[in-house]
Amino acid sequence: MSDDTLLLTTAQAVVRYLSQQFIVVERDGEEQEVRLFGGGFGIFGHGNVTCLGEALYNAREELPLYRGQNEQSMGFAAAAYAKYHLRQRMMFCTASAGPGTSNLLTSSALAHANRLPMLMVCGDAYASRLPDPVLQQMEHFNDPTLGVNDAFKAVTRYWDRITHPAQIIQSLPAALATLTDPADCGPAFIGLPQDVQGWSYEYPAAFFNKRVHRIRRIGADEREIVDAAALLAAASKPMIIAGGGVQYSRATAELISFAEEHNIPVVETIAGRANLEDTHPLNIGPIGVTGSDSANAIAEQADVIVAVGTRLQDFTTGSWTAFSKDAKFISINAARHDAAKHQSLSVVGDAKLALLDLHLAMGDYKSPSSWTVHAQEERKKWNNYVSVNVSYGNRPNSYAQAIGVVNAHCDPHDRVVAAAGGLPAEVTANWRTLKQGTVDVEFGYSCMGYEIAGGWGARIAQSENQTEQDTIVFTGDGSYLMLNSDLYSSVLTDKKLIVLVLDNGGFAVINKLQNNTGNESFNNLIQDTPTATNQVSVDFEAHARALGATAETVADPAALVDAFKRAKAAKGTYVIVMKVDAYEGWTTEGHTWWECGTPSVSESKKIRDAHIDWESSRVKQRKGV
Repeated sequence: MSDDTLLLTTAQAVVRYLSQQFIVVERDGEEQEVRLFGGGFGIFGHGNVTCLGEALYNAREELPLYRGQNEQSMGFAAAAYAKYHLRQRMMFCTASAGPGTSNLLTSSALAHANRLPMLMVCGDAYASRLPDPVLQQMEHFNDPTLGVNDAFKAVTRYWDRITHPAQIIQSLPAALATLTDPADCGPAFIGLPQDVQGWSYEYPAAFFNKRVHRIRRIGADEREIVDAAALLAAASKPMIIAGGGVQYSRATAELISFAEEHNIPVVETIAGRANLEDTHPLNIGPIGVTGSDSANAIAEQADVIVAVGTRLQDFTTGSWTAFSKDAKFISINAARHDAAKHQSLSVVGDAKLALLDLHLAMGDYKSPSSWTVHAQEERKKWNNYVSVNVSYGNRPNSYAQAIGVVNAHCDPHDRVVAAAGGLPAEVTANWRTLKQGTVDVEFGYSCMGYEIAGGWGARIAQSENQTEQDTIVFTGDGSYLMLNSDLYSSVLTDKKLIVLVLDNGGFAVINKLQNNTGNESFNNLIQDTPTATNQVSVDFEAHARALGATAETVADPAALVDAFKRAKAAKGTYVIVMKVDAYEGWTTEGHTWWECGTPSVSESKKIRDAHIDWESSRVKQRKGV
């Protein structure tokens, strides 16, 4: 070994390389240099403990390793961590070979759908194949190179299996290039066969030199800006759809300035919630299936729609029924895949730069004041509806009421986390944003179980900024039962969460969809599950206490007020349980049509009638033009 090389195992080299990656981040208008990886989440098994575990132990100060309780939830926590840091920082996850790694598939899919960076460094079968078949190896009879880890190819942006120690010299920089690319951002997977992890190699010492990354900003093509400006300048009823990409670009100030300078109403996607504060006069509300009457009303009338940093998924577009068939789209996106959707006039580039350029190209254009006033009047109507919707008294307990209580008594900088089930719709429609960037509603993959794990990941990120604000998690009983073990993780790591468990007796929102399409309640609510012959209620308070949290059960929203104040004052994780009605209290306004396959043939008249009613809105659907 010469002075220019280092003799290391593959695992040691991987960890040393990761520990030397830094990034310049933007925070409060200033640039700071920090480690790219805030650390990692890990569960050890025979596939990663002896070699990778040895390397991580020796780097435990530079790359703190958080012990998860479930590999899937580790991935959720990593995704939430990256989202909090606006994709400027990230975590790695390590799992053993076999089921430990395959448990990460769902969280990798979530990160992929949400365009979030997460590095997975996982065990794999032996490259030598001498001990085949080994414990937990999934044999493919006709292809010995194929294993469980190959399943990640469908849910990652970058995938590799290391079969020789030298390969990481090419593979790791390529993985990081993907993780830090605003256009191609998503999860990366590195498979490490168990023998290769321990093989040694003389690595170039320069490979481990400190490297400082920056998230690049790519300006849009001048001709695309000119074309977009010409189209927008001809609009009499323009509208901006602000997506999550606005925050990832750190372009909220530019978005607001652009909207104000040109007097254009703004609506938000689910991922784009908290781009604008609730009281901004041009904030017309959330759009789409889980949106507001105000946003959807102007969407139907808009003639030119500027979509910024959104992939225009069906809950945003109402399965493409939310807009006039004559409306024209301008899509500003770092990813050309998203910018080109539905015959949009594409502006491929960074949102911050593109908005600045488009502003200059627009000159003194302003949309008609009558259009903006109309939009604001619609928003006032929606505000009145929400005020009534979140109020409580002589009505059944509801999600909206719980959301209203928390909204009224939280700190403006507290972070709210929700996912899947009925809560994303209720939070999106009823939450009033107090500060920018404080809402995480995971609906890109709509993944049950994200809530508590995602809250833990967000709280880890918050603690790095030494913030005293809380992470508040809304979860239903169904998601809680599916994945709750990171309550224990939050206690172990002293990362306080406030968790509201809103118990409606099962999967109530899917029961609602079942009923709305003419079907009978079946297998969603516990009471309607034929095989659930022993109707036992879960004591969520006792369960949370058993995991080390402080917990209490409240009877109604009035009692929730004081309970939430106690939770805010507490030092550790605090769980509040409240029953909500499975049938009453849903937000009934603000919804666009949503394409949902319904039976076209059935013996049930209710189902046939529901199918006809559901399909009646299809005439409004744009056909991709």
